[in-house]
Amino acid sequence: MSTPSPALAALSGAPIGRMHRRVLLTVSAMFLFDLADLNTFAYAAPAIRAAHLFTVHDVAVVTAMSFAGMAVGAVLGGRAADLLGRRVGMSAAVLIFSAASLLNAVVSTPGLMAAARALTGFGLGAMTAVAISYLSEVTPATHRGRFQAVALGVGLVGIPLVAFSARAITVSHPTAWRWLFVAGALGFLLLPLVWRLPESPRWLLSRGRTEEAEETVRRFVPEFRPGAAQPHKEVPAAEQLLPPKARFADLFAPGQRRNSLVMMVVWIFALTGFYGFASWVPTLLAERGQDFAKSMTMSAITTIGAVPGAFLAAPFIDRFSRKHLSVVLGLLVAVVGISYGLSTSTAAIVVFGVLVAALSQSYIAVLYSYTPEYFPTALRTAGSGLGNGAGRAANIVAPLIIAAIYTSPGLGYVGVFAFVAGAWLIAALTVAFFGLDTRDAALEELHARPAQEEPVPTQAAHTADVR
Repeated sequence: MSTPSPALAALSGAPIGRMHRRVLLTVSAMFLFDLADLNTFAYAAPAIRAAHLFTVHDVAVVTAMSFAGMAVGAVLGGRAADLLGRRVGMSAAVLIFSAASLLNAVVSTPGLMAAARALTGFGLGAMTAVAISYLSEVTPATHRGRFQAVALGVGLVGIPLVAFSARAITVSHPTAWRWLFVAGALGFLLLPLVWRLPESPRWLLSRGRTEEAEETVRRFVPEFRPGAAQPHKEVPAAEQLLPPKARFADLFAPGQRRNSLVMMVVWIFALTGFYGFASWVPTLLAERGQDFAKSMTMSAITTIGAVPGAFLAAPFIDRFSRKHLSVVLGLLVAVVGISYGLSTSTAAIVVFGVLVAALSQSYIAVLYSYTPEYFPTALRTAGSGLGNGAGRAANIVAPLIIAAIYTSPGLGYVGVFAFVAGAWLIAALTVAFFGLDTRDAALEELHARPAQEEPVPTQAAHTADVR
């Protein structure tokens, strides 16, 4: 084990200050545009179907292409941010999804819409992978989960904004759906804010840029002085030494392989369950016989539960094990999800819909906090992107499966929500049996622990422990 780094000790144990709040505000604003844009097509789809005669299959294909873009964006954007820096990665992602949102507003055929949504998804996937890693790296250990939950909660305000905007704009004028995408292009306004953020000190240290890292730590902890004794908790850190260059393949090296595979499985099934519900509720309610205005109103009301859901996690996410929280929340979402599918009254549909939205967002807040903790600094955004990308890639196929289930005799509407509940159950059980307990540990401590799987050869262990 190497000499503890005073800079990372100070960063991990710092009190919350002005720079932490600026980071939280900026990342929250990024998530606001991200989640609004991500859900725009779901709430515009009924109007697009009415105005341009899209079929359920067309909606499935466009949705699938959006997830294809997110999968590629998460993996490539995450890897690029490990090589070029977190700030560059976030700036590029915001630029891409904002420009692509504007492109969505000027197309109206299934093929062009699918291409535009794929490009939008690329930017959204990259942004999520980099932002959750960046926030985890610059936030004190005792506040990592809370900051992720607050950022997500603020971001989730974008979903009801889109839902109610779609309800107000498209019910009387279906062709007005284009304005929903024009609003997404306002993400361009975030670029100056993102560029003013400090680079992650952990990333700088992982690249051997020690002096820059120490100066950046002072922006978060003004009383920090390089070389001075710090009153904060010491953590193992080799960041002041230039490590071997981390390769993407190191995510599957002995000592890291299990963590990568667990995160991939969890993201695959959690996002299949999450988007299986969120992306399809407006269309399925309309297809089931609800009139257009009523289905849009019910869908919009359901989204209200998402915002308090993320904030609900904030008081608990740093107090209890993220492993245990994710298991409990995953099981609860599975139960209320199947209850939603079995409900027939308007009141029951709304109640269970709000519960699904709330509990699933509490789960996502935990997952956003949990994922970066599974990977060392030199592979953190690549690892987060790998898990995120695997989940998005699964949702290339999942909409097609959902469409097939819905149109199959004997399955239909209830069958869709049984499928959604099953996905949440698998995600919960994966964490229950194979997940790590990361509560209150500095990021460096997590990757200085002995490997969780087979004995690690010296060279592989050194590569996997790059921070």
